Amino acid sequence: MATPPSKPETNPSLQAPLTDSNNRTDDHLQLQLQLALNKLESFLNLFGFCQHTPLTTTLSWISFLILGIITPVILIVYSDYSKYQIKRFELEVIISQAVVAAVSLLCVSHNLRKYGVRKLLFVDCYDGYAVLYPQLYVQKIYGFFQGLGVWLLVCFLLKTAREVARVVYLPHDSWWLPAVTLLASLVTWSYSAIVFLSGAALFNLVGNLQVIRIENYSKILERDLDVSVYIEEHTRLAYCLSKISHRFRAFLLLEFLVVTACQFSALLQTTENQGIINFINTGDFAVLSILQLVGITLCLSAAAKISHRAQGLGSVACRWHALATCDSNDASGISIDSKNMEAATSSMSLDISESELESSDFVPFAIHNRFASSTSSYHKRQSFVAYVQSNTGGFTVFGWIIDRMLINTIFFIELSLIFFVLGKTITITLRFWYKQDVP
Repeated sequence: MATPPSKPETNPSLQAPLTDSNNRTDDHLQLQLQLALNKLESFLNLFGFCQHTPLTTTLSWISFLILGIITPVILIVYSDYSKYQIKRFELEVIISQAVVAAVSLLCVSHNLRKYGVRKLLFVDCYDGYAVLYPQLYVQKIYGFFQGLGVWLLVCFLLKTAREVARVVYLPHDSWWLPAVTLLASLVTWSYSAIVFLSGAALFNLVGNLQVIRIENYSKILERDLDVSVYIEEHTRLAYCLSKISHRFRAFLLLEFLVVTACQFSALLQTTENQGIINFINTGDFAVLSILQLVGITLCLSAAAKISHRAQGLGSVACRWHALATCDSNDASGISIDSKNMEAATSSMSLDISESELESSDFVPFAIHNRFASSTSSYHKRQSFVAYVQSNTGGFTVFGWIIDRMLINTIFFIELSLIFFVLGKTITITLRFWYKQDVP
């Protein structure tokens, strides 16, 4: 685990100097960032994540029990078309959605109660990048609301279509009771879905804010600073990634295990069932599967993005060291002049694909001649590169780095388990039908 930096405050040498002409603009951006953080905190407080007092904790969990468990169970048991339902399927869907929402509410509320919104996002603990890049922070925070709204809208439309189809095609004595049941079902489902996806989207937001810091770390190398400053800043980034892994590893692991168990349970129930399965009686399985897939994808993509960007810092440091060394040789008259170097650099950039240019690894550096002063500067840069390469960092879960290779491994393990379950259940079903047909 990375050791905490000696100074939690912002390093003054990393801040860009502000003039009187852009002070007003910077204050305006800081105000926008503060407003965005206040909106995020209000949203989390509205859905019971901010449990700072015993009263708010009690109200939050009572609301969850009423809207997430008790009301949906009552709707299933006492609805006028309960005889047309497969109650085992309906109850399993409610339990699965309630469990993943409870994990999200429990883990996120624990972190918010312990650290608060700003400290959880590392805006208060180390706000140097929030000062330098407030506009990027604001975009990511509002992207939290946009992404959450889009995915909730898609799942809500599917849920509404399923409920409307059930009301229209199933017989009923009166219209008012199905209408009330439809409205109550959508409200309770929306609450559980928002609680679950909010936890996943919040973790994705924390990852995106860290990606801003990692991607802009290469800009620090453009400045004529001492190597110890670069090491201190990299240590600070590694410390933040270590704290994020510690705070969210239980959330990510529990969500993944619960979602996997829910999906396999749904697969077993649908393949072993001998009756008719259609969109009316088992449509909630499809809606729940899409919702859980979206949530776990948000978590895994954020973790993999953090790990990928952190591991890419090694190549950034190597390129910086190589360009600084070549520039020092040019300054001493050993290599080609600066015009030929610029021409070679520009011609080399033409061979890079557009997708690679969009990556954070391809960032031009402004090399300074101060590094050519002595041989000791070369050894300092070399030690810095060795340090970065040996401390790649990333998001870890009890020592396992969540990267693309691990995600591919998890995918193939899950796929193998799915085929195993399908092989068992389909074989059992075919044998059952064969025995029924045999006189």
